[in-house]
Amino acid sequence: MAGHSKWANIKRQKAVVDAKKGKTFTQLSRAIILAARSGIPDPSGNFQLRTAIDKAKAAGIPNDNIERAIAKGAGTFGGDNASLEEIRYEGYGPGGVAILIEALTDNRNRTAADLRVAFSKNGGNLGETGCVSWMFDQKGVCIIQSVVDEDQLLEASLDGGAESYEMTEDETAEVFTEVANLETLNQTLKDQGFKVTDAELRWIPSNNVEVTEPDQARSLLKLIDTLEGLDDVQNVTSNFEMSENLMALSIA
Repeated sequence: MAGHSKWANIKRQKAVVDAKKGKTFTQLSRAIILAARSGIPDPSGNFQLRTAIDKAKAAGIPNDNIERAIAKGAGTFGGDNASLEEIRYEGYGPGGVAILIEALTDNRNRTAADLRVAFSKNGGNLGETGCVSWMFDQKGVCIIQSVVDEDQLLEASLDGGAESYEMTEDETAEVFTEVANLETLNQTLKDQGFKVTDAELRWIPSNNVEVTEPDQARSLLKLIDTLEGLDDVQNVTSNFEMSENLMALSIA
């Protein structure tokens, strides 16, 4: 399994999400604003917005906050959210690990400065646009829980136009497809009785860097954690491979 997926799983198991609830609310609200602005502000006709709202509700964001975010994205609420822009940053972590950062910001100079500090303090460096993105392909991913029959999953995935799937944990799978096909795959899996808990766009590395040295592992995971903790950062993706034992020791 990709190192970043295992990293996310271990962090969930350690229940660190509650400590970042404020950050999570900010991230999810901004995702709603962006989705409402890039399409119609009606979730029934905007898959990106519908997905963002589902994630917000799952995180416990009140309906009033969700409606306010939709209104901001639609331009009917006021404020300065029209200045929010999506920016992708790229860099290298310890050991030459490639890192992609997706940000949503109203001040790109502030965001770049914050990212540069995070990289420099944790053994990495912020690079130029294009320095690592060539190592990644963007895919649509459906995350499914309570999978008991892999043959049934394979059949449903093929029906939905999936390219592949991977069992990531016991009875949990990730199904991959082209970006434009994500909504179709999501609906097909649901129609065939699967419990789809998330549907998202994700950058998938074409090659991986194995990290085996404990100090390097600690610095890398601290860097990723620091990047994910920045208010303007929406997603962080990397191409490291690391044993679960080393990962657990590094974040203990």
